[in-house]
Amino acid sequence: MKNVLLFLPQGFEAYEASVFTDVMGWSREVGTEPVSVVTTALRPELTCTWNLMVRPEAAFESIDPEQFDALAIPGGFESAGFYEDAFNERFLGLIRTFDRARKPVASVCVGALPIGKSGVLKNRKATTYDLPDGVRRKQLAGYGAMVLDERLVVDGNIITSTGPATALDVAFTLLEMLTSYENVSLVKQEMRF
Repeated sequence: MKNVLLFLPQGFEAYEASVFTDVMGWSREVGTEPVSVVTTALRPELTCTWNLMVRPEAAFESIDPEQFDALAIPGGFESAGFYEDAFNERFLGLIRTFDRARKPVASVCVGALPIGKSGVLKNRKATTYDLPDGVRRKQLAGYGAMVLDERLVVDGNIITSTGPATALDVAFTLLEMLTSYENVSLVKQEMRF
């Protein structure tokens, strides 16, 4: 079974995280190739962008990257404290570890920004949230990424996207990277896509 580590920063958008648990859960239940998800965070309890309280399954300090096949990162709001954890050096180091091993790193919306800040997007294609006035895309470009005006961008092992509406696309793309097109097709069929 493949294992995905889902990092939850303070102020993350619950929907953008839930797509990973849902899609991988459906793969375990009805797919031909099961994938598990373990949530982790720098805090024992988090408040999402819209005030949902969440407790991660595993403490960040207990995580062994060798036990995971991919890293998933939801986006969130600055006003809810998203960048406090997303830009923490311990997490940026984890992103670098996954990238060095060429393991998939999947992000939704501004979840691309910690990937950029970690340095792994330098001279690589990526995208992120484009409103208002492209401020987040400019920020991503400032980290050395080649920012594309596309809903979803895959550059090697890195998946980035433009916003909440792309979250399911990111989760399905990650599932295909970890399993197969056939498995994704079956999961989509069972989920009624």
